[in-house]
Amino acid sequence: MSHNKGLLSFIFMLAWLTGLAQGGPPPPKHNFQVETRLHGAIFLQHHFEMKHFDAHFPAFEISIQQATYGKKSWEALYRYPIIGISYWYSDLGGFPELGNAHAIYPFINFPLNPDLNNSLNFRLGVGLAYLTNKFHPTDNYLNFAIGSHLNAAISLFFDYRLQASRRLQLFAAAGLTHFSNGSIKTPNFGLNILSLSAGMAYNLRKPNPYLDLKILPELYKFEFDGKKWFSIEGQIAMGIKDMTQETGKRHSVFNAAINVLKPVSMRSKIGFGFDLTQDGSDKSVLKKKGIFYEKDSELLKPGANVAYEMLLDRTSFLFNIGMHLSGAERSEGDIYQKLALKQMFTQNLFGTIALTVHFGKADYIGFGLGYRFDFKYY
Repeated sequence: MSHNKGLLSFIFMLAWLTGLAQGGPPPPKHNFQVETRLHGAIFLQHHFEMKHFDAHFPAFEISIQQATYGKKSWEALYRYPIIGISYWYSDLGGFPELGNAHAIYPFINFPLNPDLNNSLNFRLGVGLAYLTNKFHPTDNYLNFAIGSHLNAAISLFFDYRLQASRRLQLFAAAGLTHFSNGSIKTPNFGLNILSLSAGMAYNLRKPNPYLDLKILPELYKFEFDGKKWFSIEGQIAMGIKDMTQETGKRHSVFNAAINVLKPVSMRSKIGFGFDLTQDGSDKSVLKKKGIFYEKDSELLKPGANVAYEMLLDRTSFLFNIGMHLSGAERSEGDIYQKLALKQMFTQNLFGTIALTVHFGKADYIGFGLGYRFDFKYY
């Protein structure tokens, strides 16, 4: 009997010591928060036709989000960003031409400084919006902004967050909310909404402690001197432009692109790229303007750009800004920007959704596939 008691005591002590070594019970898998915010907003008037919509108005937002704590290596590399999904609502100033706006978008909020109790952050969200009213040639002809009920929603915000208690955060923010359908249906000037906001976020459970970069092997500057490897990525994409107001029909847009990128850290790559775009609407636009050309090849628009990629595990954001080098129809401007969401399916195969714009005006949304070739050169 005494031997049994001794064995049980030994097992109990071993289990207790093991628990101490492991830091107690395992942490919960999720740091869920509920966040609410109130916006004071105005329209950014980026077209003369939009001057009619001049007002101050409120907007409301509620989010379900997760405060990361380092469970995955990229979370620690980006100083534990907040990821989640938001619902946004506004009456857009009460204009009957615009109606109300409902938006749902996933987002990620990146801390910009190391102090997580008093942090400056940048939030990027991309999703879908539903606007109750849209352009109609007779019933709603003053709404030049939006030609469809369903639109893309883009949210860009900077905020300051104060850790008021273990579970409660308070914050103030300023930023831009953009609605556009990417010219799938015209007119498509889009809505740009500037706003100041304030709110709070509350942890539903006791939050996990942060896991620091010790979970990663120690890295030195010389290990990321940019001379290890680079990649060449080729991709093709297709989009649709609705030009019924200008040409009477919809047109396809095809784009082929090559990006040369090299990593400058575990979080980012920089490089340059080349584009070749064939826009089916160019022929109709030139015909309407009475501009003649000799060969269809004159409609092709080659371009050169600089590129930056922000890495989040298998998902990344790719930003390009460049210039069209030629092309018979360039009335939208020579300078273009591309914002792409990129998802790796395998180590080399990836898919993209990219919005191409010219000075803030959406041109088209392209859906594409690409392949990456990696080259090590020392």
